[in-house]
Amino acid sequence: MNNSIRQNWFSNVRGDVLAGMVVALALIPEAIAFSIIAGVDPKVGLYASFCIMVVTAFAGGRPGQISAATGAMALLMVTLVREHGLEYLLAATVLCGLLQILAGVFKLGLLMRFVSRSVVTGFVNALAILIFLAQLPEITGDNATWLVYTMLVAGLAIIYGLPYLTKAVPSPLICIVVLTGIALFFGLDIRTVGDMGELPDSLPVFLIPDIPLNVETLMIIFPYSVTLAIVGLLESMMTATIVDDLTDTPSDKNRECVGQGAANIGAGFMGGMAGCAMIGQSVINIKSGGRTRLSTLTAGVLLLIMVVFLNEWVAAIPMAALVAVMFMVSFGTFSWESVKNLKVHPKSSSVVMIATVVIVVFTHNLAIGVLVGVLLSALFFARKVGDILYIGSTLDESGEHRTYNVVGQVFFTSADQFVDGFDFKEAIDKVTIDLSRAHFWDITAISSLDKVVIKFRREGTDVDIVGLNEASATLVDRFAVHDKPDAVERLMGH
Repeated sequence: MNNSIRQNWFSNVRGDVLAGMVVALALIPEAIAFSIIAGVDPKVGLYASFCIMVVTAFAGGRPGQISAATGAMALLMVTLVREHGLEYLLAATVLCGLLQILAGVFKLGLLMRFVSRSVVTGFVNALAILIFLAQLPEITGDNATWLVYTMLVAGLAIIYGLPYLTKAVPSPLICIVVLTGIALFFGLDIRTVGDMGELPDSLPVFLIPDIPLNVETLMIIFPYSVTLAIVGLLESMMTATIVDDLTDTPSDKNRECVGQGAANIGAGFMGGMAGCAMIGQSVINIKSGGRTRLSTLTAGVLLLIMVVFLNEWVAAIPMAALVAVMFMVSFGTFSWESVKNLKVHPKSSSVVMIATVVIVVFTHNLAIGVLVGVLLSALFFARKVGDILYIGSTLDESGEHRTYNVVGQVFFTSADQFVDGFDFKEAIDKVTIDLSRAHFWDITAISSLDKVVIKFRREGTDVDIVGLNEASATLVDRFAVHDKPDAVERLMGH
């Protein structure tokens, strides 16, 4: 057997199968809930979850990662489903997949290098909070009975206590099995998975969305498909980064883009909604012992078997048991260390992390939160780099020739600092600007150099520029005007 196949599929069979079982059980009520959010039948989310997991198991770029129908994607579908119906959603899902494949082909997965660690930490903490908040309806209001709390506490006790006795079987799986057995044996009146919605009783079938194939249809679905593709890839890339850290192994981000696209195309043709990677379920998988592609495939296949052939048993699972599992995921996902690090990390990093958390939690839009985090990181970085610009000067023995030594990066945030570093009021015959330890990045920097040279010349000072590196010299040759007489005359007002 090929070593690569063995490593990716059969190096952890027992752990992957058991972890896949936990994921499948925990995913069922979530898939139903996300279907309800999107305004479609529960089977649309369940079929999508099955198809996406199976396809990404083979085509994805992050072994052990779980992808399925998600809440972030469901929220984007509400208007489309309400105004145009399910068939248009299926078509938008297929187009979303095609766009994601193109993203992988053009290697847009490499854009993850621009996402700072502070943004990733904020993203993780925000999702942990959202996972926790999503469970509260199950233990508040009419559902807040002593029986529910007793089952919840018992479930948490099993999840956190069993590993001290044995780690042979994932404790979340034992939690679900034991609490389901207790509920059935004593006939407890408690909310179950069956109360979430009707489970399907048939296998998914291939179908082509029944919509007119014209420009008008494309204009309807294209905006939704673009949004779904971006949010789906963003959450998938971020989740892959988290799983990379949890397993200390690398992933292929561009392959993951293609895998997500292929999975969504398959889901659309099998009657499912668009989906993406799920950080909660991925964490469940990893913490339950899942490591390879087999865990993802097992979760997908078992999900379908359970909801179609074992639906009566699955419907009897108490929601309190699954809430206990998701609480474990929430507590385990949140980076508690990041709270302690607020005192020691740079303030800029803490601001980025907190801003990402706040925006994601209050908007429930991962894309907006991450985008704001990335922009803040870029602004803080630009400010930091701009602040390290240094300009020193020396005067020769005659007192008529001053040399300015510029050290650092000159671009839009440090351009004013560059200009302010020169003394234009000093009466002197010649100035040499030594740029051998500086770099000019953009036209704002070139404009600031023009301003300095022209100001000196206006005072009758001869200016000599030396030490430009090749990249900076190229920009100066193309965009600078201080050596172009006509342009200088216009600037000097002659």
